Amino acid sequence: MHTAISLFTGAGGLDYGFEAAGFRTAVALEIDSRCCETLRANRDWPIIERDIAGVSTDELLQAAGLTVGEADVLIGGPPCQPFSKSGFWATGDARRLDDPRATTLEGYLRVLAEARPRAFLLENVEGLGFKGKDEGLQLIHSRLAAINETHGTRYRAKIEVLNAAAFGVPQIRRRVIVVGARDGTSFDFPRPTHVAPDERDWSDNRPGFLTAWDALHDLSEQGDPSLDLTGKWADLLPTIPEGNNYLWHTDRGGGEPLFGWRRRYWSFLLKLAKDQPSWTIQAQPGPATGPFHWDDRRLSPREMARLQTFPDDAEITGGVADAQRQLGNAVPSLLAEVLARAICRQLLGTSTNDIAPRLAVRPAAEPPPAPRQPARVPRRFLEFRGEHTAHPGTGKGARASARPQSRRLAAAE
Repeated sequence: MHTAISLFTGAGGLDYGFEAAGFRTAVALEIDSRCCETLRANRDWPIIERDIAGVSTDELLQAAGLTVGEADVLIGGPPCQPFSKSGFWATGDARRLDDPRATTLEGYLRVLAEARPRAFLLENVEGLGFKGKDEGLQLIHSRLAAINETHGTRYRAKIEVLNAAAFGVPQIRRRVIVVGARDGTSFDFPRPTHVAPDERDWSDNRPGFLTAWDALHDLSEQGDPSLDLTGKWADLLPTIPEGNNYLWHTDRGGGEPLFGWRRRYWSFLLKLAKDQPSWTIQAQPGPATGPFHWDDRRLSPREMARLQTFPDDAEITGGVADAQRQLGNAVPSLLAEVLARAICRQLLGTSTNDIAPRLAVRPAAEPPPAPRQPARVPRRFLEFRGEHTAHPGTGKGARASARPQSRRLAAAE
């Protein structure tokens, strides 16, 4: 069985996928106590519950029972807030490598240099590779060159932005994936196995994206009060049709003109559609931040785990908010399994048998029921009806204009 050193393990999304492909997590490093509680509830992996900055590579290898160069793969997704698209949307200026949290990327590269596994996989948000703002990727390239010069290795980074839905995950989730091998073997990313229905041509026989209904049709979470929506906008969600968000209630939508176009973040009052994949599960949502269930409630931990293709036997500890944070930060396990199988074949010289992935989602046998009709807008919300200006554009909103002038000018250069 192949061995993996896991950094920033979180709730185990990457690890479950690598496990399904025949890897053993030899050691997991995670600072979040709730995530560690979840990991211990499900697996007996050695866990180091500390900040990577205070953990030496020697300690990691000792806990894993491995020596330098012996691990088959190093996996991990350094916390993504410095490169988050949501931060850039709000201000036009995510802090990126200037953010103290970006030191986690340095930590990953330090362990790579000192442990020197046969291969590595690093996952991060799509914003890591935004054009003109790819300092993180440049750092990876420069560190790999330094590692090779010092240790005689031949690591090269192959980088791709993957949409999890294109590999059978019932969720639109785009992430940057970086893969490399110690001996310099080039890595070819797997070909997508599923295609968006509107992108398929007559010669394409791949199945369409799996849907939220495919993932959730056999789960019944009705009657759980912890899933009830609360807050100022709770009673507005039933007035929005499936597959829509607050934009329904703008002058360009089909409802009441209650909001300005794009004046809110995309996931505000966002509701799943049964016949489409889920939108990205958020890690730190506000009370009105979706995606929400088509039954006008929050998603349950089991439902979020399904949309993230975690194994059905995985228990996510804590309440709904705890589960959402853990699952929203995770890598879809099916995507991890697909990548792990490709790493086995191409970089480790091991066949994983060309069978369907163990974590694959089985499409629902019956089509989903028709969407329910949206409710009427409660009277108290009608006071917001009127003319609202549209958002002026990325980096031009109120939060951007509130930044110090020096930072605004730097962002514009």
